[in-house]
Amino acid sequence: MNITAGSLLSQINSPADLRKLSKDQLHQVCEELRQYIIDVVSVHGGHFAASLGVVELSVALHYVFNTPYDQLVWDVGHQAYGHKILTGRREAFPTNRKYKGISGFPKRDESEYDTFGVGHSSTSISAALGMAMASHYKGEFDRQHIAVIGDGAMTAGMAFEALNHAGVANANVLIILNDNCMSIDPNVGALKEYLTDITTSPTYNKLRDDVWHLLGKLPVGKRFTREMASKLEASLKGVVSKSSNLFESLQLRYFGPIDGHNITKLADTLQDLKDIPGPKLLHIVTTKGKGYALAEKDQTTWHAPGLFDKITGEIFKKPVDRPQPPKYQDVFGHTIIELAEKNEKIIGITPAMPSGSSLKFMMEKMPDRAFDVGICEQHAVTLSAGMATQGMRVFCTIYSSFFQRAFDQAVHDVAIQNLPVIFCLDRAGLVGEDGPTHHGAYDIAYMRSIPNVIISAPMNEEELRNLMYSAQLEENTHPYVIRYPRGQGVMPEWRTPFKAIKAGTGRKIRDGKEIAILSFGHVGNFVTEACKELISDGLQPAHYDLRFVKPLDEAMLHEVFSNFSKVITVEDGSITGGVGSAVLEFMAKYNYNAQVKMLGIPDKIIEHGKPEELYRECGYDPSGIARATREMLREKITVTV
Repeated sequence: MNITAGSLLSQINSPADLRKLSKDQLHQVCEELRQYIIDVVSVHGGHFAASLGVVELSVALHYVFNTPYDQLVWDVGHQAYGHKILTGRREAFPTNRKYKGISGFPKRDESEYDTFGVGHSSTSISAALGMAMASHYKGEFDRQHIAVIGDGAMTAGMAFEALNHAGVANANVLIILNDNCMSIDPNVGALKEYLTDITTSPTYNKLRDDVWHLLGKLPVGKRFTREMASKLEASLKGVVSKSSNLFESLQLRYFGPIDGHNITKLADTLQDLKDIPGPKLLHIVTTKGKGYALAEKDQTTWHAPGLFDKITGEIFKKPVDRPQPPKYQDVFGHTIIELAEKNEKIIGITPAMPSGSSLKFMMEKMPDRAFDVGICEQHAVTLSAGMATQGMRVFCTIYSSFFQRAFDQAVHDVAIQNLPVIFCLDRAGLVGEDGPTHHGAYDIAYMRSIPNVIISAPMNEEELRNLMYSAQLEENTHPYVIRYPRGQGVMPEWRTPFKAIKAGTGRKIRDGKEIAILSFGHVGNFVTEACKELISDGLQPAHYDLRFVKPLDEAMLHEVFSNFSKVITVEDGSITGGVGSAVLEFMAKYNYNAQVKMLGIPDKIIEHGKPEELYRECGYDPSGIARATREMLREKITVTV
């Protein structure tokens, strides 16, 4: 399908082209940019509502500032589609998030306008401040540095750490707070209430805006000096409500709130702020999904809806001719309720992912026992640890790549104290189109290095239920990791009775000859498919499901290495330090001689694409496993451990 841009947008191949237009033409540019995003995303997929909400801001920023010399950092980055289109990637935009296409997030090696690679939240202020301080050191005092951060991302501790430093750094940095009351799900916490107070009580903020507007306009040497204006500003504090002082208490000059969809007001305000040096914050109010009524109404669904009919709003679903297995996260969401109904000590915690993790089911049914703590992974982990000290059985559900942000808390607050917090790591392994910032590639390797921790992975929905059941039993006294992938499992009939699984026990899936394949987690289903192909060729591989990588089932591994001299390990995680490494360590410990081939995520950054494309690239899709098995059976044993 050929999608064309509007008459003005089609002429913009860089921000320099945008700046040739008159201010009156910016309204048309915004309309055309918003429509182009709708046209492309409806056909090709991607994040949706977030970019619609910042169309005017994207245009105003590139119109007013001299990008890329002026440095622009987008927090998270799923709202940067307009930015990408305006910075030379309009023609490539239909390849967004596709295999070998452009990234769905800003990426430094993709464009000089992408000043900082993002994907996780709350990094923009730190990055922009670092750039500003470096520019100050180099004497580039005319250079501007802008961080665009949403009110959801502002809830993270890292954002507050950066604000605290920015106020005293004497660096030329502008923080734009995009306030739309949403991240993926509605925002929570005291900051949300605080920002609501500001937006509904603007009297003081208008006075502040007027005073600092004068500062940018009055020439030096007049009687009304900067010092006098600062004194006037200080005197205003006596008539200010206490809710207006948070950012100023951190020594940031605060402006706003202003309408983030008024392109003329935005451009004028940004132009004025260019003349005011030092750290400052502009508060804009926007609507996520602006310009597409259904997205404005249901912002969570339309965050990343998939393909849809832009006229009717119908979201296309793949046709099915038989019952489909549920998503792993939905199995988690329903199972935790079943367990909590029987065990009053069970609590659910998630850092801003109630819909994605499906903890929303428990939050709806048991609101006093399930909590969204905002984009605060570190807090979520230590909060869970605190609850565990009081006898609670806490299921802390976090995406694998986001769990990286709480590594210290997992070590210091949970593992060292040997608290039985249950970490359910959703989106483990290669997640697909979100790419390297979201792949859950490293959790096996980094958690395996920590004492006291149990690390498990289910091969199917039944195993997930049984691992969750086992983790919450009183006899489990250790931190317990359960990792599972994004998307569907393999069992349409998954509500099976609970069975306890002893930590460190694997299972044999099938007997075989000559070669054994050891799998960990959902990729065991890839091995099952590969075995079907190999059996049709007359080969007889054995298949073992490890279930636990820590502790390993040593009895089962003794059986494997006593009977097989050729072994393949398969994992949906980093080969370096992962499951294969654990098996090699076992071999070294017990002096086994065998030839071992490890399949998994190699020691490189894996880009974005459909999961099956990425599995194929890494060589552990069913065809890759079958191919590796055939090759290994043809080889002589050359490796001794």
